[in-house]
Amino acid sequence: MRLKVLSSLRRLAVMNPFIVDLVFSVVVAGTTVAFGLVFSTGAGDPGYAQRPLDVVGVALTLLVNLVLAWRRRAPLTVLAISCTAEVVFHAAGYDSRLNAVAPLLALYTVAGRRPAAVSLPCALTVAVSWWHAAILAPDDFAWLNIMQVSVMVAVAWTFGNSTRMLVERNRRLADLTERLRQDQEDKARRAVTEERVRIARELHDVVAHHMSVIVIQAGLARYVFGSDPATARGALTTIADTGSEVMGEMRRLLSVLRIDVDEDADSYDPVPGLQRLEQLVERVRSAGAPVEVAITGSARPLAPGIDLCAYRVVQECLTNVLKHAGPATAWVSLDYGATELELRVTDDGCGVAVTPEEDGHGLIGMRERVKLYKGTVTAGSKPSGGFEVVVTLPLSSPGPDDQPL
Repeated sequence: MRLKVLSSLRRLAVMNPFIVDLVFSVVVAGTTVAFGLVFSTGAGDPGYAQRPLDVVGVALTLLVNLVLAWRRRAPLTVLAISCTAEVVFHAAGYDSRLNAVAPLLALYTVAGRRPAAVSLPCALTVAVSWWHAAILAPDDFAWLNIMQVSVMVAVAWTFGNSTRMLVERNRRLADLTERLRQDQEDKARRAVTEERVRIARELHDVVAHHMSVIVIQAGLARYVFGSDPATARGALTTIADTGSEVMGEMRRLLSVLRIDVDEDADSYDPVPGLQRLEQLVERVRSAGAPVEVAITGSARPLAPGIDLCAYRVVQECLTNVLKHAGPATAWVSLDYGATELELRVTDDGCGVAVTPEEDGHGLIGMRERVKLYKGTVTAGSKPSGGFEVVVTLPLSSPGPDDQPL
């Protein structure tokens, strides 16, 4: 039962602090009036009580203490009223031991809610009012009372100022925590966006090339279906093989997206690389575009990320030859240098001038891939006709950044 009452009081204090302060001020005022009446009957020390507590004294006592109900809303005003009423109470000849608690609590509130530059003068004001009451005490206790009240005022101000600094520090920590949370959310959103861009680029590279081959072969099969069944069957075979391959790559990509932390990543098919360049070239040739490949330098295994990047660049270039160059021959050149790999894909079709603003998704993806590995891309029409893409990729030992996309 007592726990329920305490819990209810805590909720009330949080929901409506004014009611708590009002109840507290009433208790303090009632206790002070009770002590004043006791002192007035002669039970107290006659050296303190010069004037019995009457209606005026009770009114001043209520004013000193009941004003504490508004200490959170107007701390400076409450302190001024409480101190002024206390000084008037003591100057009127009433017991100097009464009405000392309210100004001290008001000072604590000011120190806890206002900067030190404001609360320190207020502490001096409270100290003056208490010194005035100490001087009115019997001479034997005057200096002792002055030192005692000085210490009490200093303690009240110190506790209030420490509370204020603690609240401000907690507020700054809360703001910092909120900013860190927002930064983490922003980083998470950026990571999701970047991953979506990478997935979209991967899907484009996989789907665009294979679908271009399928569309061209389907058109060829439809065109020669009645006149050249053998060619039609060959085209349909190419469509079936290309469709199976694109489905395999789609499954590989989707399996990576669905992979669990406990699954073995080695169970999935390896990502494509330049070791599959011949298969890529054969598909393009079967689609009707002659392709010649030239490799110079010392061919060697590349880091997985660079190997995939080089393969995707060649794939995108040959896909663009099928889609945009018209009847054309393509040349693929790979030059393995000591520190870099140069890819050059050229065709003799109807080249079109390209600017960065006019890049399609394929060229944009190509530039992003190459930029990731600190390479360079040059793409444009040749003066003699056709289109040329030149890519250079720095070669280095595999590192944390050389991971396949």
